[in-house]
Amino acid sequence: MCDVELDPGLRRDAGKEKTMTTTLPDRLSNDPRSPYYDEELLAKGIGIRFKGVEKTNVEEYCVSEGWVRVAAGKALDRRGRPLTLKLQGAVEPYLQHPAADAGEHAGDHDAE
Repeated sequence: MCDVELDPGLRRDAGKEKTMTTTLPDRLSNDPRSPYYDEELLAKGIGIRFKGVEKTNVEEYCVSEGWVRVAAGKALDRRGRPLTLKLQGAVEPYLQHPAADAGEHAGDHDAE
C-alpha cells in the first residue's frame, strides 16, 4: 500500500551484496605486461580448476573461451619467460581463501 522506496543501504539483503564484491574476471593473467593482469586480485589468491582438476601452474585463463595457458616445465623462451601450452577445456576460477579475507577485515575494525 505504501509507494515509498527504501534506500538501497536499508534493505534486508544489502549485506549480501557487499559479501559478493569480489567477482572473478572472465580472463586473467599473471604476466605484468598483459592487459589482463590484476595485481590486487592475484594477491588475494586465485585457484584454477581445469577439467575438474586443480592446476597450480596456470599462467593465464579465459573462462568464456574455455582455455588455460600452463607453463611447459622449466623451459624458457629467448626473453626469459616460461614457455606455455594452451589447453582447451572447462575452466573454473575461485578464490583460494575467501574466509580469510573476511577475517582480516573484521580484525581491522577492532584495531580502530
